[in-house]
Parts: sequence; structure tokens; C-alpha cells
Amino acid sequence: MAVNKNKNFLTPGDELLFLPLGGSGEIGMNVNLYGCRGKWVMVDLGMTFADPSYPGVDLILPDLSFIEERREDLLGIVITHGHEDHIGAIPYLAADLGVPIYATPFTAGLIRGKLEEEGLTKEVKLHVIPMGGSMTLGDFKFSYAAMAHSIPEGNGLIIETPHGRIFHTGDWKLDDQPQMGSPSTPDQLRALGDSGVLAMIGDSTNVFNAKASGSEAGVRDGLLEVIRNRKTGRVLVTTFASNAARLHTLGQVALQVGRQVCVVGRSMDRILGVARATGYLKDFPPILSFDQAARLDPSKLLIICTGAQGEPAAALSRIASGSHQHLKLERGDCVIYSSKEIPGNELSIGIVQNALATRGVEVITERQAHVHVSGHPGKPELEAMYGWVRPEIAIPVHGERRHLEAHAKLALDIGVPRAMVPTNGNVIRLAPNGPKLIGNEKVGRLVLDGDVILPADGSTMLSRRRIMHNGYMSATVVLNGSGKLAAKPAIMAQGVPVEEDATEFIAECSEAAAQAVRNGDSRNPEKFLESIRVAVRRVARDWTGKKPVTDVQIVRV
Repeated sequence: MAVNKNKNFLTPGDELLFLPLGGSGEIGMNVNLYGCRGKWVMVDLGMTFADPSYPGVDLILPDLSFIEERREDLLGIVITHGHEDHIGAIPYLAADLGVPIYATPFTAGLIRGKLEEEGLTKEVKLHVIPMGGSMTLGDFKFSYAAMAHSIPEGNGLIIETPHGRIFHTGDWKLDDQPQMGSPSTPDQLRALGDSGVLAMIGDSTNVFNAKASGSEAGVRDGLLEVIRNRKTGRVLVTTFASNAARLHTLGQVALQVGRQVCVVGRSMDRILGVARATGYLKDFPPILSFDQAARLDPSKLLIICTGAQGEPAAALSRIASGSHQHLKLERGDCVIYSSKEIPGNELSIGIVQNALATRGVEVITERQAHVHVSGHPGKPELEAMYGWVRPEIAIPVHGERRHLEAHAKLALDIGVPRAMVPTNGNVIRLAPNGPKLIGNEKVGRLVLDGDVILPADGSTMLSRRRIMHNGYMSATVVLNGSGKLAAKPAIMAQGVPVEEDATEFIAECSEAAAQAVRNGDSRNPEKFLESIRVAVRRVARDWTGKKPVTDVQIVRV
């Protein structure tokens, strides 16, 4: 490891370094750096979705401070595939890095749409690499290796470096009957292993699954059986918009059972458009307009819809609540969840499913029928991949800590000589003499709050959390020229749990503020304001047990 003393930060020497800035210890927000001979390359630039601990925020972005400080040494960003946890941060962060992006055609189409929405097409250079293609960035040569996944053009990356060959798997599964694309065969992966692989940096999401994930062909059979048995009523299938293979499956099932298709959701429309523009879904059946769907015999209609994770603004949530402008469901209709319930979304999904049940709509999930398969490898698939690739080192990524530890143990148990579990910010030397932890660098999270990017744990979010948990109060104190009260202090309270006792509570707070004014010295403004704030908040604490965020304004007349 070399250190540039002028800049006082890490610069890779004649070695091969791996540094995850996101995606190690979490599922989502994947950002990985490889360093060699003074330069860095980035693999993926994703985001994740906010949870209730980030009130008012939808998207979480990675903190790229480490590589932003070294942007002149960054050669480019190479994208494995088009899921949001791998490309979602591009429109917010890529322009500041000032380097080109490399992606295969379908993924590039998704990225291009994001850049156009943000007006960044001239600021960010996007290079389209054909499936199976390659490119060289400094001392790194990248080759795309097609992998089965739940989106077109899932890819692993074969990375040639002066210190050995890396296989960065991306997100993948094994599928001997893929409905879209041609993933790498076992023979091709064995040939990769025969050529010698220093390290495999691999997907850990489903390491606890004892069975293989299964084929999309099996889902097609399961969906065909369920939908064919529905002789009356509408059928709505909700799935991940990005799963174009599932859209293909549903289109073929609709043709087989004699139902016409209506597609609902902006993200679904976008995926369909990009897929068709890049040569996929050419045989997808004609799509009905909302008016046509509303007039059609319900038993002849198949609706494909976004909102499988219970997102409040998504199409399915609005249909379930009866607020969708065009489409309605009623007793006798059926909703099929052709998707996985992502941990953390159980409550929001349950709200939608209960709303559907209230309308008399039957809900079918993967628990009741074979209507979904995962896009990530179960334990048997991981074992098979290690048997083919035979790396010297296993570096598990794309998982929470428990996934990564189990993945590393699996690799060692089946004969991989060495393994290391990374945490975001770890600097790991892969070669020579690796793997070895040689340092820790700054990582963190940013939030997209409206149109502004802020630190996830900065003053704005901390204040908002305090207000969310404790409420907010303000006291306005009017003083005359001699520093005496000119009027009763005005109190405003929001989110403070007093309900029907609010009038009495406000009166007591006002009197506490007045008493603090009488006892205080307005010539010492800072101490004076604090004494009023403490007095008002003490009343709130005595009444409610809460300590609301409290502001004081002084008005002089």
C-alpha cells in the first residue's frame, strides 16, 4: 500500500485492493472499488430505500467521499446489471465523479433514461458494451459474463489485473430453462476456473436457502395453472417492474389462457419500453388502454401491476384502496403476488393485502402456489459455482453480516483455500499475499431529501427524528422597551400528546414562560432564551414524559 503524502490519503501501490463502499453488511446500495498501481475502478453505483428511521425520505445513497477525493485516479464505473441497488445512485452522484460509465445495452437504456430525467446526458458519458464484450481501463481488463438473474442482462465481471483474475459475480442464479437471455454455461464457468481465478467476489443473498432458487420455466407453469383455473373475475399479477423475464412469462400465459393484458405503473412502462428498444419482449401481446380494460369482460382481463412491496404511491396500493382513477377490483377478482416479500416491507404489504381482502379479492402468494422464484443463488448453486470457478479466495458481498459469515464458511467448507468477510470501508489487499485487511476508510449514507442530498445522520435528520418522536413547541415572548412582558407568551405545540387537555396545557406553558421572563435577565440574551426554553419544556415533560423540540422567539416592541 502506498500513501500519497501530499494528499495524505491511500493510493494503491503495485498490489490489488478491494474496497466496498456499500453492499457489504447490507442488501442494497452496492458500490465496490478495485485499486491497482495508483488507480481505481468502481463496480456498480446503487442506492437503497429508506425505512421509518428516515422520516420524509425515500432514497438512501452511498457516501462516496473516499473516491470523490481521489476522482482524478478513478478510471470509470462498470455496471453489472440494471437493478436499482446497482444503478440507482447514478443520476445523483455520477456527474460529480466525472468518469465514464460502462454497461450492456438494456442496462445502459435504463441508465440513459435516468440521466435524461435529471438533464445529465451531456455531463455523464455512457458507453454501451455488447453482451459478452470487454474493455480495458488502465491496468484492468473487464469482460462481461452473462448470468441468469431476475432482470435482462445480468452479468458477472471477469477482471484481469497484473496480480490475478477476479470474478465479480454480480447478482446471479442458475437456470437451465431461462425464459430470456443465454447465461454462461457450466462448461464456460469451468473454463474460467481452469484459467485460474484469484478471488471470487460473490452474491450472498440466499446462502441460507437449502434448495436451489429454481427456474423461470417452473414459475411459468405455476402461473399458468393458477390463472387457467380462474374461470371468472379479473386476475391481477403484481411483480417487480424490472423482472422483464417475468413480464415475458406473463405475456405468454395471457396468450395461452385467452386473457388480454393491461399494464399498470410508470416503472413497468419504462422497463417495457427499454426492453423492446434493446431487442427483448418483441412477442409481448398488445397492451390494452385503461378504457379498454374497464370495458372488457373481467374473465378476459389480466392486469400486470407494480406495487408488490406495498409502496403507498404504487398502482396496486391505489387499486386496493379504491383510489385508482381507472381500474377497480371487486369480489371474485384475484391478485397474485409473483414476487418475494422483502424483509422490512411486511407491514406495508400486509396493509395492501388487508385492503384487498376487505373488497373480497382473493390474494395468492408464493406460499400458496409456485408463482415466484428468486434471482439469487441458494446453497446448492453456490456450491456448484465454487466447484466450477475454484477461486483461491472467496470474498462474500451483497448480504447482511449473517449472510456474509455463512457464505464464507460455506466456501471454506467446500475447499476454497482462503476467505474474508468484508465490511463497508474495509481495505482488503487481495494480492500479493492476500487476503489481508490493511485499513479502514470513511463510508456512510446520504439521504435524498426532496431535491437535496444530505448526510443521513446530519443535523437535519437528527432534528426531524426528534420532532417525530417528541413533537415540537415554540414560545413567542413580546417584551416592551424596558424588557418587561408586553403580552402573555404565545405557545404553539405540534405532535405533543395532550389531546383534549391542550388548552390547559398551553396555559400552563405560557405561565411558565412568563415566570421565566420575570426571573430572568434579558440583557444576557443567550441565557435568557435558554431559561424560557427549559421552563416550557419542563412543563411538557411533567405533562407527557416527552421532551419536545422547543424554540423561543423574542419580539421587542
